[in-house]
Amino acid sequence: MGKLEMASWPVLVVSDHIKEENDQGLWLREILNELTEQQGCSILPSCGLGDAHDIVSSREDLGTIVIDWDLSEMGYTNKKNEYLIKRAKSSNLAHGSLAHVLVNFIRERNKNIPIILITGRISIESIPDETLTKINEIFWKLTDTSSFLAGRIARQVKDYTTNVLPPFFRELVQYVETYKYAWHTPGHMGGQGFLTSPSGTALHKFFGENVLRADLSISVPELGSLLDHSGVTGDAENFSAKVFGADQTYYVLNGTSTANQIIWRSQVSPGEQTLMDRNCHKSLNYSMIITGANPEYMHPLRNGLGIIGPVDFSEIQSEKSYKMAALTNSTYDGVCYNTHYVQECLKNVEILHFDEAWYAYAKFHEIYEKHYGMSLPPGNKLVFCSQSTHKLLTAFSQASMIHVRLPRYLSNSAEARENFHDLFNESYMMHGSTSPQYSMVASLEVATKMMLDNGDVVFDEIIKEAIELRRKIAWAQEDLAEQKDWFFKIWQPPCIAERNDNREPKIPIEKLAEDQTYWTIKPAKPDETTWHGFEVKDEYAMLDPIKLTFICPGIDINGNMDDTGIPAAIVTNYLIDKGIVCEKTDYYSWLLLNSAGTTKGKQGTLVAELFKFKELYDSKASLSDVFPDLVAKYPEKYQGKSLKDHCHEMHDYIKKYKLLENMREAFEARPIHDLTPTEAYRCIIKQEVESVELRDINPDASTPRIAGVMLVPYPPGIPIIMGGEKFDFHAGDILNYLIARQDFENEFPGYESDIHGIERTAPDEEGNKYFKTLLIKN
Repeated sequence: MGKLEMASWPVLVVSDHIKEENDQGLWLREILNELTEQQGCSILPSCGLGDAHDIVSSREDLGTIVIDWDLSEMGYTNKKNEYLIKRAKSSNLAHGSLAHVLVNFIRERNKNIPIILITGRISIESIPDETLTKINEIFWKLTDTSSFLAGRIARQVKDYTTNVLPPFFRELVQYVETYKYAWHTPGHMGGQGFLTSPSGTALHKFFGENVLRADLSISVPELGSLLDHSGVTGDAENFSAKVFGADQTYYVLNGTSTANQIIWRSQVSPGEQTLMDRNCHKSLNYSMIITGANPEYMHPLRNGLGIIGPVDFSEIQSEKSYKMAALTNSTYDGVCYNTHYVQECLKNVEILHFDEAWYAYAKFHEIYEKHYGMSLPPGNKLVFCSQSTHKLLTAFSQASMIHVRLPRYLSNSAEARENFHDLFNESYMMHGSTSPQYSMVASLEVATKMMLDNGDVVFDEIIKEAIELRRKIAWAQEDLAEQKDWFFKIWQPPCIAERNDNREPKIPIEKLAEDQTYWTIKPAKPDETTWHGFEVKDEYAMLDPIKLTFICPGIDINGNMDDTGIPAAIVTNYLIDKGIVCEKTDYYSWLLLNSAGTTKGKQGTLVAELFKFKELYDSKASLSDVFPDLVAKYPEKYQGKSLKDHCHEMHDYIKKYKLLENMREAFEARPIHDLTPTEAYRCIIKQEVESVELRDINPDASTPRIAGVMLVPYPPGIPIIMGGEKFDFHAGDILNYLIARQDFENEFPGYESDIHGIERTAPDEEGNKYFKTLLIKN
């Protein structure tokens, strides 16, 4: 079982004397020998600035960094450390310039790791004050014994690594490493139970002993309680509240789906008027079912590509009062709201809920200023944010958080705050388990600590690398367009990829990564087509740089279709076969997410595969070579065709049957509800529903049929009709679109997409399947 020992945190030693056969080299190697043999440390040697830069950039497991002030080796140069080398060369410091620059770079990335300078040729007065304020110790060469200096280094490693672990995780590690005999649940008793069978032994070997030893019962008092938020568990939640800028934070171990239901159940009573973003996750629709809310919907804008934009707040009835409103921030495609603007627009709403499932990082970078829920200062509203900390941060799957901004009348009174917590916790406990997974709790606390340690640096790099990828794709498309050739595009403001006459970028990446005005979604000027395609009336939203929507050839931002085109599903199926999984695929666009786990290798592989797809398309490669499994499964449809033929055939079908136009009209429809979502669900419980094929529904009938469940097509992944809404003439476009989707699937087998609430019949004699859904019985 791996333990977090001293050797787990190597000491980086940066000196060009490490291998030299002189007195300084011998002295340094004696210290390193003492560190490994007597102090139990491990060593990472580095002889130059470039090498040290790359180690610091790529490794976060360093325990201490020892730097030779007399460092003279530049080391090798790559694109990422080139600027560091230039800074060192241009430094006015005649001596120690390399070490000075390296110290500054380390502190930009890590504020706390111990840095020790070793020097022997200059006086302490010669070391700049700027450097002295950023280091922890100075060793004079050839002085003191090697054992003493090794002990000093080891002490720095121990003190630093002790504080690397936040309190809950530290307590969990200490408990596991005490090797106690457990007589409580879970039944595998720290993993021992798995070793009683071959399959269990295989699981034990795969996951490792630490994971299983840390799977503990609520009977462990040292770890506190998640249900009453006590002990180190409560401390962890309070720590997260402070870091994420909330008044109170609650850990949720069943995902943001459960977090949303906790929030709504804690605040909304049956029959209360609420506002719901129609572009919402289905868990919020279930929240309305649970609470018995009476919802009205905020409808998002859409562009010609089918991309979902911001809500048009001008449609909201300002004279009505609403108990609560839920808004998706950010959207799948990265549309983020100015929450201060939203609060002003929703003055008639008592409680605001921002579903920030994909957006937990916004607090940690300046580019998102005022565009996340917890940026709102205390006012007269209660504000909730639900965040999937596991999605784009680093918590384990299903580990999420609820952040709360209390109104002044609560935040200014300790008694009122305690009362709010007690009442809210009743809803929390309805959804919480008495057997929490402590590893998930630890992952939430560690994800918080990571953002506190260097979240701003990490996300600054993520944003810059996303911009680099955006430019790479945009420039490739522009260069090929000049040759009357094609490539994929990126949905983004044109300024991101603008070049001057020398074909160099007009705006530095550093500026694009810090100034949100470049990413703002602005209204169109007279006779102008916007890059985003939304008919916004004001500036209240921006595009998130790290969410990249790729656009295929064959359509423009207004939905005008060319004679030829490449549907996105064909491209993303190709990428999946190459081990590249996209987040969302629409008709002519697909989404990729940059996150802390994105690497240059992933980005380079993506670009290479897109060029490979282009090569296969241009060369009219056989479809059986590109998609052998698809052709083998449906030979009568696809045998003998090329990839190019396949793309054109599907594009022609989408254009001929106006699928994009049908989709837009369907989502612009305003179906009328006859029952609330709760009442519709009760019909399911009472079995007062029946499964009906869509082609048998008549929207012109005198007694319209009523949907029993919500229908959510992917793409685009938002409800098209809700349980309790009528399939009457108001919903005719919805019915037409769903049947068009059904016909598309029958025309192109193998391209079926998920539609929540839709089942498919068994295939008929011709192999066709038909959509059916649950309707309320007449």
